[in-house]
Amino acid sequence: MFKGITKIFSKANKDLRKRIYFTLFCLGFFALGINVTIPWASTIYEELGFLEIFNLMSGGGLQSFSIFGLGVSPYITASIITQLLQMDIIPYFKELKEQGYVGRQKINKITRYLGIIIAFIQAYAISVFYLNSNDVMVMLKTSLVMTAGTAFLLWLGDQITQKGIGNGQSLLIMAGILISMPNVFTSVYNTFINGSMEIGLGITLFIVYIICYILIIVGIIWIQLAERRIPIQYSNRTTSAYGAQQSFLPIKINSAGVIPVIFASVLTTIPGTIVALTKNDAAINFVNNYIIYTSPTGFLLYIVLIFAFSYFYTFLSMNPEEMSKNLNNNGGYIPGVRPGVDTSNYISKTLSRITLVGAVFLVILAGLPVLISSFSNLPSSVSLGGTGILIVVGVVIETYKQIESSLTARSYAERKRRLR
Repeated sequence: MFKGITKIFSKANKDLRKRIYFTLFCLGFFALGINVTIPWASTIYEELGFLEIFNLMSGGGLQSFSIFGLGVSPYITASIITQLLQMDIIPYFKELKEQGYVGRQKINKITRYLGIIIAFIQAYAISVFYLNSNDVMVMLKTSLVMTAGTAFLLWLGDQITQKGIGNGQSLLIMAGILISMPNVFTSVYNTFINGSMEIGLGITLFIVYIICYILIIVGIIWIQLAERRIPIQYSNRTTSAYGAQQSFLPIKINSAGVIPVIFASVLTTIPGTIVALTKNDAAINFVNNYIIYTSPTGFLLYIVLIFAFSYFYTFLSMNPEEMSKNLNNNGGYIPGVRPGVDTSNYISKTLSRITLVGAVFLVILAGLPVLISSFSNLPSSVSLGGTGILIVVGVVIETYKQIESSLTARSYAERKRRLR
């Protein structure tokens, strides 16, 4: 790993360094914009509850009514909606999915427009619920500024993807979480050491918290890289011709990544967003007592949704029937399994078992901090620490893999040029 990092600074990889510097510049600009607060808005001093995950991904900008307060979370919500619509719900979206590159471009365009609409709705709901003002124009101006901030971040994310390194939107989310991390540790420190408990006990609990944090990071890395390899044999290839290398069909333990947690968080926040617009105290109390994941029933709903979306998104992205057809078209087969329906059933059964392990991992990761904060004096922002780490580790691994593959390709091209 460190050897690969040192290759970045070689003369042959000057353009790659430029892409990395451009990415860092954009992320720095995002960090700067988070601290730019809307002049006529006031900081939210109360806990955000169901909106805490969006505040985490925006680097705390939502709580301070920053121009980038919504981050790219509306785009994530729009992506969830468009992915659901491609599941035979609306035939037009299914047709776009089957059109290949052109269809994906149209879906991305629709997703962006839908994300901006959702951004305005979310911004207006937050302004109504948290902004201490009865002036409709003030709330509209605040909503427009925050929506414009989200639109700018979508453009900035595209620039990172095209001219930088990694996925732009994912890197912006990761940057927001990293910016929020010091506040999370500060809150834990103040609760344990500067709180009402004894100093010795507080220091011990804080050290235990840090150790658990490190163990969670190690566990996430292991789960993110772990995979089940199904052996594949090709009828038109001989083993000796390919250096006795066995082909595999890799299936990750956590194929869905952090998407199920984000899905579950978004669905549990939708009722809160709706009741915020109504200003109905009874409806708001009902959502706070039964829907938000910090309540007993809301926590159970949160866990069930994570399980459901883990299977849904995994089978959406890795369709066993399509995988079986692709193997058959390429002359591949699983040893001991008949091509066609049997192969599809075998992949589906394997995928179900692997997904169960990944879903349990996500439930523990997302649920344990919520339980800890519920039985302690820790703030609600700490309950999302595991989810935040999962996002950060996942993005870092994918970005490193992209840099590594780029370095490998350049090294191969350089070696080929020298041989000529």
